Amino acid sequence: MKILMLSWEYPPKNVGGLSNHVYNLSHALATLGHEVYVVTCEEKKAPVEENDDGVYVHRVTPYKIDTEDFTKWVMHLNFSMIEECTRLMRKIGKVDMIHVHDWLCVYCGKVLKWSYRIPMVCTMHATEKGRNNGIRTEMQKYISSAEWLLTYESWKIVACSGYMKSQIVETFKTPEDKVWIIPNGIDMDSFNFEFDWLKFRRKYAADDEKMIFFIGRHVFEKGIQILIDAAPGIVSGYNKTKFIIAGTGPMTEELKDKVKSIGLGDKFLFTGYMDNKTKKKFYRVASVSVFPSLYEPFGIVLLEAMAAGCPAVVSDTGGFGEIIEHESNGMKMINGSVESLTYNVLEILRNDELSQNIRRNAIKTVEEKYTWNRVSRLTTKMYELIKSESTAESHVKEPNY
Repeated sequence: MKILMLSWEYPPKNVGGLSNHVYNLSHALATLGHEVYVVTCEEKKAPVEENDDGVYVHRVTPYKIDTEDFTKWVMHLNFSMIEECTRLMRKIGKVDMIHVHDWLCVYCGKVLKWSYRIPMVCTMHATEKGRNNGIRTEMQKYISSAEWLLTYESWKIVACSGYMKSQIVETFKTPEDKVWIIPNGIDMDSFNFEFDWLKFRRKYAADDEKMIFFIGRHVFEKGIQILIDAAPGIVSGYNKTKFIIAGTGPMTEELKDKVKSIGLGDKFLFTGYMDNKTKKKFYRVASVSVFPSLYEPFGIVLLEAMAAGCPAVVSDTGGFGEIIEHESNGMKMINGSVESLTYNVLEILRNDELSQNIRRNAIKTVEEKYTWNRVSRLTTKMYELIKSESTAESHVKEPNY
């Protein structure tokens, strides 16, 4: 099939996990023989058009109209995407499927769907209600309404977990049979590379220190503040530790101040933005990775840790809770509990047998359930069903709000 992917981010533009998801899914679909076209936002010196190992990428510039309003900027991006998609289909012909990732491309997807009579699907990577534990502001209400529009206009909706499916059904009153659960995937081979692990490790910790690793956006929902609150207890129970906090976000300075206030500045290292290669090295050398999220629809960072054989402690919430079997392929803490986080981290640091069993079982879990090949085949199965259903219909009904 000819598949048109619409995403506001794609490497090298990387704001969250969405970018890597679209990259890996697109390449896995191309490997199966599909023609995949990605239309996305520009990013610095990245090519306007490129053949990215079999995936055709088109980057657009949002309309140059100055605004401080993010929702207006999103609309300017969508207008540019509509223009580029129209030019593209004049060249390659009509595509078979439009796949929209999150609400930021809903307007482009909807216009193309009704203009060209092409079925549209979407992947809901998160919801505004879930991210903020409710809808409180006008901006949140607007984004949630745009998310509803995306789910309404889509033939099928992809949720990355049962937890995310239940959120979509509850929040947007979506029929359950409209939502497919297709998990995120991971490229196992990308974690198998040679490097001088001891030399790399010594740049960040002493030889006798065990490294506790976090990577993610520095926002409240990721729960980094809980890890910092747990640090005194962890250090008290196992003194030879070093906390590596990777990533950036609006809470970074607040988190650094919090570390200073508890007197553990020498135990923490904030690395800032971390590229993929360095991140994978950290997964390989860390003794434990910790992801204490308060809200997590899926959590690709967990699969990365598991694929690298790094024992993980995660909140028993969302996608995390569905992936991890406690004390088998990882450790589950009580969501938001400092005491539970402390206990679970110390269990891994102190118990080498448990740690090794978790490493082995984590890798096995990923190999059996979370490869991109499996994800792309499930996605193709969904596309084929939609194509069959849409072809069977004599016409597509106009929207009725």
